[in-house]
Amino acid sequence: MQVADAAVDRTPRVLIAADKFKGSLTAVQVAERVTAGLRRAAPHAEIESLPVADGGDGTVDAAVAAGFERREVRVAGPLGHEVSASFALRGPTAVVEMAEASGLQRLPSGVFAPLSSSTYGTGELLRAALDAGARTIVFGVGGSATTDGGAGMLSALGARFLDAEGEPVAPGGAGLADVASADLSGLDGRLAAVDLVLASDVDNPLTGPTGAPAVYGPQKGAGPDDVALLDGALAHFAGVLEKEIGPKAAGYATAPGAGAAGGVGYGALVLGARFRPGIEVMLDVLGFAPALERATLVITGEGSLDEQTLHGKAPAGVAAAARAGGKEVVAVCGRLALPPEELGRAGIRRAYPLTEAEPDIARCIAEAGPILERVAENIGHDFLT
Repeated sequence: MQVADAAVDRTPRVLIAADKFKGSLTAVQVAERVTAGLRRAAPHAEIESLPVADGGDGTVDAAVAAGFERREVRVAGPLGHEVSASFALRGPTAVVEMAEASGLQRLPSGVFAPLSSSTYGTGELLRAALDAGARTIVFGVGGSATTDGGAGMLSALGARFLDAEGEPVAPGGAGLADVASADLSGLDGRLAAVDLVLASDVDNPLTGPTGAPAVYGPQKGAGPDDVALLDGALAHFAGVLEKEIGPKAAGYATAPGAGAAGGVGYGALVLGARFRPGIEVMLDVLGFAPALERATLVITGEGSLDEQTLHGKAPAGVAAAARAGGKEVVAVCGRLALPPEELGRAGIRRAYPLTEAEPDIARCIAEAGPILERVAENIGHDFLT
């Protein structure tokens, strides 16, 4: 009996907890391809997959893969056109991804609208989660098309932002320069009884050299003049809110996460959200800890393992949690831009980039799935046989 138990104990148990390869594979597809490759090398291994995300695009998909129910709603896109967006629900917990409503992918191809895009649809998504009975809302932010400080989101939830003539200001960040008064008395009363968690992988303030317009505005099509306009408009918006809710409005503007997703983090903090690093929140929500206990090897990864990875991205969070649990970690990626010593400090023993198996980058992107299977087969030979 003891011999049999020992044999069972030697069975390798792999946990695949990787993020998406942006532009090539979803996190779910990454897990499927890695599983297929591992099985070719080590058919005896027990493999569990837990696709992860850090709060940005793909967060709802990760929650659904972990057993949440997908809920579809019609909301306003960043330019006001109606789009179909999803949130995830399990019991009293909802996962809301602002990119579903207000993300860059919701803009027409090749179109940017840094001054006029709005987070109104994100507020509608939050309201839908409240309507579904959510008592805890994990609010994942990232990948936004917007730089409106969350004003659109707040408006959808009942706030009013008026100009000097008493008319609603235009949507988008540029319109905030015209805000003369703010009225938050109409905010949805259910928000007071909800635990709203702002899940983000960035901790920038709202404005200034490291604020939302300066750091992220150019990614959304904002030129230098646009960045200056947006920065001033957001500062003005925070000043008007200070008159409405007091000095805490200024504190929110400098708090970690305020500048996330074009300042939607600031709007969330105004709603009473508490900021937590996105990957930490998602690992909790997805049930990473019990899955980690069952594993002898953890495989994480994302499209590019680079300096950004080390600052709050999903693989770094997975590796840190796995290292704390005494588990070995390897990573898969499309591109590797970190030396072995930095990987080691992050808790990753070795990284396997697709470019190691296929030097042609264009082919790596176009044929990411089959190449990833080959890479995973190599991992199986190196660690499971």
